[in-house]
Order: sequence, then C-alpha cells, then structure tokens
Amino acid sequence: MRILILVDCYLPSTKSSAKLVHDLAVEWVRQGHEPVVAAPDDALSTPSEISSEEGVTVLRVRTGRIKGASKVRRAINEWRLPSVLWKAGKSFFRSHPCDLVVYYSPTIFFAPLVRRLKRMWRCSAVLVLRDIFPQWAVDAGVLRRGSLPWRFFRRVEFQQYAEADVICVQSPANLAYFEQQGLAGRYRLDVLYNWTPTEGEKVPTTDFRRRLGLDGKVVFFYGGNIGLAQDMDNIVRLARSLEDHEDLFFLLVGEGSEAPRLRERVRTRELRNMMVHPGVDQQTYLGLLAEFDIGLISLDKALRTQNFPGKMLGYMYFAMPILASVNPGNDLREVLQEYQAGLVTLNGEDDALRTNALRLAQDAQLRRQLGQNGRRLLEDLFSVRRAASQILSYAGA
Repeated sequence: MRILILVDCYLPSTKSSAKLVHDLAVEWVRQGHEPVVAAPDDALSTPSEISSEEGVTVLRVRTGRIKGASKVRRAINEWRLPSVLWKAGKSFFRSHPCDLVVYYSPTIFFAPLVRRLKRMWRCSAVLVLRDIFPQWAVDAGVLRRGSLPWRFFRRVEFQQYAEADVICVQSPANLAYFEQQGLAGRYRLDVLYNWTPTEGEKVPTTDFRRRLGLDGKVVFFYGGNIGLAQDMDNIVRLARSLEDHEDLFFLLVGEGSEAPRLRERVRTRELRNMMVHPGVDQQTYLGLLAEFDIGLISLDKALRTQNFPGKMLGYMYFAMPILASVNPGNDLREVLQEYQAGLVTLNGEDDALRTNALRLAQDAQLRRQLGQNGRRLLEDLFSVRRAASQILSYAGA
C-alpha cells in the first residue's frame, strides 16, 4: 500500500511531530508498504526536492517560514500551504497515486489539498489530530472566543474535520471535546495514542553533563516546545523553590514563542539551578535523554483540551521517571498513576509538585522503578508498530 503523509515539518526539523512522522513512515517501510511524506521546508534553494530517506519517499516544498515566525506571518504561511504544496508537487502527486492520505494536525490548513487528492486518487483520509486548535489558544489566552481571528480559525477547523473519513484524537478525554461541541455524531472518531519505536534507536554519546558542570547533580530535564501551552513559568517556580538544594538542576532544551522571555526571566532572577538551552538535532537530543535523570512535563492549567506530550515518549524510551504538572481532566494523570511511571500533580499545586520533585531527587531506587514502569507503559500503549497497524485499518473507511 502507498500512503501519503502530510505534515508541516519533517526531519531534520527538531519538532516532535517531525520525529513522530519519520518513525511512522519507517515502520511502514518495515511492514512492506510505500510511505510518501510531503512537507514544507523554508530552507530549500529550489521550489521542490524529492529524496529517498530510509526507504521513505520525501517531497519537500519551499514555503514561507513557519517555525519561529510571528503569529500573523505563521498563520499566513500555513494558510498558503495547500496551494503551495499543490503547485510545486502536482506532477509528483499525479505520478504517485496513493491508497490512503494521512494528514497531521497541527497544522489545521491541509483540508483543500486533502480534498483535491481524495478526489484524484479516490481514497480515504485519516486526520491525526494532536492539538485541538483554536480551542487550546482560547484556553491559553492567545485568542478571544468570538473574535474575528477565532471565527476564521474555527471555520478552518471544521474544514479539516470534514475531509477526514476518520479523526484520530490522542487521548480518551479529547472525545469529550467533540461531545461537548455537539460534533461526536458527525464524525467517525477513534483514539490513537502517540507512538515511538520501542527498539533500535541509535544513541550517540554526549557529554553535556560534564560540559555544563552538572556532575554529581540530579538533573530534571525538559525537551521540546517552549510555548504558552506548556506554562514554563510553572517550572521556574519549582526551580526557585528548590534553590537551596545545590545538588539539583533544571535543564530545559528547546525553542518556541516563550523561549526568549524564559531565558530573560532566568537571567534577571539569577536562577543558578536552571538553564534554557537552544534546541538540538534529533540525534543529540537522544543523547541528552540518555544522560539525565528525570523527565519534566508541564501543561497550562487553563487548557481544556487534553494531550499526551510527545516528549514523554522519549522519557519512557530511556526509562526516565516522569515529574508532571498537568491541567485538570488530563488523561495523562490517570495513565501515569495506573502504571506508576511518574509522579503527577495539577498545575497550581506548587507545594505538592515540590514534594514530588524532592521524592524523586532523593530516592534513586524510586527513580529506577518508575522509569522501568514507564518503559513498560511505552511498550503497552505507545509503540509505533501498534499505531501503524491501527492507521492502516482505516484504509477504505
């Protein structure tokens, strides 16, 4: 079977979605299928580029900047994605008919291209919905419900749902969003957990612990997007509350809209036990995961849509215990507690979060046990083999 995956970024991008799609495509190669990835790339010197990477055919199309662009510029460039991808890739699409279209959200703007490809190939389409936008932006205070931008994004949201034969949300709690909006009966919905390989990752040797002067310290590690939805001020408060524990350190690695402000806050408050490090490539990131002790998750308490952050997959792969501070109603809390893979509090429960952080820091045996349980959770629910088979079951839906 030939499967097209539409995504707003692909390797060598450091975004978690790039790694997720890569792992999915490589798994389909392993299963004997023909995955094709189509993605924008603002660094191309030509209008488009076709390559074969680990058995995956990759179509990259030059577009305007998305990652790191201003909110308005990013919205415009994402809105243009379908037309730009079609214009540069139409001869490729016509000569490479596919049996299934899988489109990954974010972004929310692929609907016009999906509609065109479905009609041309007479195939089904699966929406892999990881962020429910614009709802999360309303929850985080980025958008005001009823405003002109909200109405625009809301219309686009429904367009992307309309083109999907199956909509895959990432947690059972996400199904409640569709029920609350009166949409559950309109679409075919299913839960598709995030995924990662459970074996075979090539891990480079890194020496960040030595280079950053962290020998002898227990390091709380955060890797990924640093944006509004993550509420990294939550972690800043935690670090400040533990400044008197000189054997603890907080290392945050990534980029995002909040990263410059967070770096400035760490600098001006002279937090000696925290560093915000720039994003790194995927291989270096794997090395970082192998080096450090505890994986951090933080989600804004105002969020009403739920998600399992992709970063937790890396934590579990390397058997890192998880320290999580999440929004109310998030399924992640129940899952981590059921498997005893981490310690979880609600965002805003600062004293409890501090207590959990100290428990993990002071008990190496607890860290090992929770990490091993997390590895078991990964293999039970979040394997790429499981996700790849589930998505293919929707072909012809």
